[in-house]
Amino acid sequence: MNKKAMIIVGAIVALVLIVILILPSLIDANKFKPEIQTQLGTALGRTVQIGNISLSILSGGVVVNDVSISDDPKFSSAPFLTAKELKVGVHLMPLIFSKKVEVESITVTDPQVSLVRNSAGVWNYSSMGGTASKAKSDNTAKSDPNALSVEKIEITNGKITVSTVGSKAKPLVYQEVNLSASDLSYTTQFPFKLSAKDPSNGAVKVEGKAGPIDQADASLTPMDATIDVQHLDLGAAEGFLSPSSGIAGVIDFKGTLTSDGKQMSSKGTVKTTKLKLTATGSPSTVPVNVDYDADYQLKAQTGILKQGDIHVGKALARLTGSFNIAGETASIAMKMNGQAMPVPDLEGVLPAVGVVLPSGASLKTGTLDANLAIAGPVDKLVITGPINLTNGTIAGFSVSSKLGALGSFAGLGGGSKSNDTVIQSLSTNVRVDPGGTHAQDLKVVIQGVGTVTGDANVATGGALNCKMVAHLAGGMGGAMSQVASLPLGGGGGKGGDSGGIPFSITGTTSNPVFVPDVAGVAGGLAKGGVGAALGGGKAVGGTAGAATGALGGLLGKKKP
Repeated sequence: MNKKAMIIVGAIVALVLIVILILPSLIDANKFKPEIQTQLGTALGRTVQIGNISLSILSGGVVVNDVSISDDPKFSSAPFLTAKELKVGVHLMPLIFSKKVEVESITVTDPQVSLVRNSAGVWNYSSMGGTASKAKSDNTAKSDPNALSVEKIEITNGKITVSTVGSKAKPLVYQEVNLSASDLSYTTQFPFKLSAKDPSNGAVKVEGKAGPIDQADASLTPMDATIDVQHLDLGAAEGFLSPSSGIAGVIDFKGTLTSDGKQMSSKGTVKTTKLKLTATGSPSTVPVNVDYDADYQLKAQTGILKQGDIHVGKALARLTGSFNIAGETASIAMKMNGQAMPVPDLEGVLPAVGVVLPSGASLKTGTLDANLAIAGPVDKLVITGPINLTNGTIAGFSVSSKLGALGSFAGLGGGSKSNDTVIQSLSTNVRVDPGGTHAQDLKVVIQGVGTVTGDANVATGGALNCKMVAHLAGGMGGAMSQVASLPLGGGGGKGGDSGGIPFSITGTTSNPVFVPDVAGVAGGLAKGGVGAALGGGKAVGGTAGAATGALGGLLGKKKP
């Protein structure tokens, strides 16, 4: 290139630079404010207010300050979105020569967005951009399918607050929200990426395709996406669940979401650590994982759990049923079935439901069958159904040693030095509600002891109130062999069972106290007509008193 050519090129470059530098001062971009407000308002179906506008040639667009987009007046008079700055990328030639605004991109920095849902499940953004809503402003008009066409939109470092009209729950606040989407329109599908910090400071990522945008209700726009949630702390994120529910835990979730605008289907895996299901419980020491497959009706806010495989170690329980998240508190109606679940694997999750084993005890062997119905609001669930345990061993806890002096009899394992309790079988119908746990028709066959029947109540704090009858195994010798063969009063849930010795269990699940019902045994003796045989022909009342004293010594209690 000769010197003359270089001079020409240099002059052209200098001229372009001069134009770029002086053009913004020659063009008053605020002249286009009414047109920009009108086009944005028409596209969104909302009143749009903007502040100062400056032309940025280098970035190929317009910088807008103090942006405000109104909310649906049915929800709030406060803005739906506010942002200090919005950059609109426009095609410069039509803007300069034809004064026509053609939007290429929109970038919103540090916006604050308020998402509100009413009791009918309708969101405040449902009418955005649609024909269903008309903002009360001269700057808005009925939406045209071709009115919204943006090549690229970005939201950076946003804050989104999610709430429900009339709810007492604390709103959910998502920070560091970043969204990118391209080729948005009412007629085509568009790709998007979303990331945010959830209310507990966990990480949320959603990526996929959405659209075409539903003009009547933007919340019903079809979508096909993957979702990844890391370290969602239910206890720290107020608003997800009422603190009174006692439910807590840390969740990691990966799954897929597919919506046709009416029904959403989702499947994936939820991994939970430190799970707690009752207010009086404590975090589980083992993870609980759930593989699920569910359908959800967007308008009705109801759904069906088609698959809910709950894994705790090698234990597997299957959960199915329906759920309803409309209103203040979500509710469920489900069935849970688990067969031959290894009991040692379940030990670590017992604290989550408020069950604490006796001090020093552990579940060594056994399999558990459960067929339970779970229903009600999530903070006041009622669980009912049969439970059966087979070949269980409680290591480090001896039932026979808890029965006082009776433990010295061979029939109660008195000759054994084992500190374990072997449960050959256990069956009961259980009811768990906010007041505690009630085990009805309880029947436990304990190796070396016999069969124990009755009813057991465990309060939410772990306090025990159990009325039981021991049907002793083996020969008791002397008078006790006669006692064991008589109908006795004062027993447990089936008081008066033949051949049993009544007793109660008090204290707590971590420190149970076995208290033999001496008066009940004595009353049974008197009622059974054995007074004369034991008392040498004395009156029945005297016989009962003598029997009470004798049994008190056997059962480890002082004589009256």
